[in-house]
Amino acid sequence: MWVLMYVFSYSVSPAATMDRAEWRLLPTVVFQEFSNEERCTLAKSKLENSLKEAGTKLKSGLDDLRAIGKVGPGEIIIAYNVECLPK
Repeated sequence: MWVLMYVFSYSVSPAATMDRAEWRLLPTVVFQEFSNEERCTLAKSKLENSLKEAGTKLKSGLDDLRAIGKVGPGEIIIAYNVECLPK
């Protein structure tokens, strides 16, 4: 058995929300079991590709907001890690 571990976190600057409580990492952790390493690795690859695309789309949207004087990419921290681990 193999386990896919996916950790995603984000943090928003209080300057962007006017709420100091927002400046913290909010992690999400997901585990999914696979019967073999190959299936786990394939899922890992697909997940990483979708996260990269999501990051590009988010940065584009934040650039649009910065252009009108609102929050920009500097006010948001996004991090992720995806690993396949033997069980």
